[in-house]
Amino acid sequence: MNLTQLESYVALKNHYKIMKDIHMRDIFADDSDRVEKYLLFLDDLRLDYSKNRVMDSTMRLLVNLAKEAGVEEMRDKMFAGEKINFTEDRAVLHTALRNLSDRSVFVDGKNIMPQIRSVLDKMRVFSEKVRSGEWKGATGKPMTDVVNIGIGGSDLGPVMVTEALKKYACQNLKVHFVSNVDGTAIVETLAKCSPETTLFLVASKTFTTQETMSNAETAKAWLVNALGKSAVSRHFVALSTNTEQVEAFGINKENMFEFWSFVGGRYSMWSAIGLSIMIAIGYKNFGELLDGAFEMDEHFRTAPVDKNMPIILGLLAFWYHVFFKAETYAVLPYDQYMHRFPAYLQQLDMESNGKSVDREGQKVTYPTGPILFGESGTNGQHSFYQLIHQGTHLIPCDFIAPVFSLNETGDHHNILLANMLAQSEALMLGKRASRLRSEHVPPELIPFRTFAGNRPSNTILVDRITPRNLGRLVALYEHKVFVMGVLLNIDSFDQWGVELGKTLAKKILPELKVEKSTQSHDDSTNALINYIKDRRL
Repeated sequence: MNLTQLESYVALKNHYKIMKDIHMRDIFADDSDRVEKYLLFLDDLRLDYSKNRVMDSTMRLLVNLAKEAGVEEMRDKMFAGEKINFTEDRAVLHTALRNLSDRSVFVDGKNIMPQIRSVLDKMRVFSEKVRSGEWKGATGKPMTDVVNIGIGGSDLGPVMVTEALKKYACQNLKVHFVSNVDGTAIVETLAKCSPETTLFLVASKTFTTQETMSNAETAKAWLVNALGKSAVSRHFVALSTNTEQVEAFGINKENMFEFWSFVGGRYSMWSAIGLSIMIAIGYKNFGELLDGAFEMDEHFRTAPVDKNMPIILGLLAFWYHVFFKAETYAVLPYDQYMHRFPAYLQQLDMESNGKSVDREGQKVTYPTGPILFGESGTNGQHSFYQLIHQGTHLIPCDFIAPVFSLNETGDHHNILLANMLAQSEALMLGKRASRLRSEHVPPELIPFRTFAGNRPSNTILVDRITPRNLGRLVALYEHKVFVMGVLLNIDSFDQWGVELGKTLAKKILPELKVEKSTQSHDDSTNALINYIKDRRL
């Protein structure tokens, strides 16, 4: 598919020439039904996309693009288990992990649902033992601390969810996360724990990931030093597929929780990688998380294009990124529990769509992979909102908020919601010079206090941040990123870009340990390696 040659793309390109100078103030003034038309619901999840630089004609053209680009066909292939991650010859079936219907899902002719449900049940049994205190350590004491050791998707998803659902967590257990290979991360975490009552979850598909295994070996040495080698089997479990390496580490294969090649790292929190989540919030709440994601999956799978939340969000993202040259967008959750949600979405979006060749292997002639950033609530307002309001960059925003707080305290939540609503209104309307003059602002200050407005945003409301609503939100963004990848005609499910640095790091590591001068790299890297060695050796 040549994106720029599609009839719908050409029509959108011409339409953009009309829309680029139209202000949302005028669009709202001309269309009294706008809010009702640009409003979608999934139970209590409410998406208002009326504050966007689109008209009915724009949305018709975008819907035509989705159809001509094959979004529906690619979506159906994904759910059917076809190998749409073609560069790695893999199916993409994180949706199967939360498939609560009686539909079979086949990969290479085999129904994978029985093994998925078997692992989920194994997770349930184990997590309930840990939470109840039935699972004992080497000295017979129950666990008080659980340390998840992973990186990338094996860390970001579980961290985000356990933070977002902290209100639902078991109070008798502390769950910690270690991802960075910086020794400070593991040392500071171990300082909070006791060897007798600490359980380690080592999350690595191959059980060879350098950062993860380095941290796991340090944790193992800490445990063995205190309790002896035999304690490893009671204090370590593996989230992996490599039985040989797991057993070599000292973990009983019965305590290995499997996941599969059709689950990419950034989509793996729904799998055995979510064991830390299940231990933290319990099987019932983990099931609610899956339920919410499944409901969004079904909506994405069955809703018409023009009423489909992930497709609409993907189309709007494409509209701004490709035609308005908006290189970034912001996700702004007005809920402190959701403070890691933007970081989670950074990996989801930028690792998925940060590509420079299309599915045919040709260099793209249009931008891909928007840069995502964000911060929770009013923290962001006192940080980067100035740039969004008055800077030269167009930065579309997604505002996310619960109608009800899980911690109703005085007038806090009303103040929080008022700030969110005011920000989206200010971004859309701006403030004109004529208004400032009517307020008797000194003429010389008017240029500095003028806001252009016309800055697009979506507003997503839920009643409360519950496991079910969090599942819906995560799946919404998963599918939105997928839709944009289809529109951009790229493979959203490989990540070759992370490999080169890892390979070079393995070459540099032994060079840092020898006194001999290094000359095998470019001049700058050689100089840096040799300087570090001079200081350390």
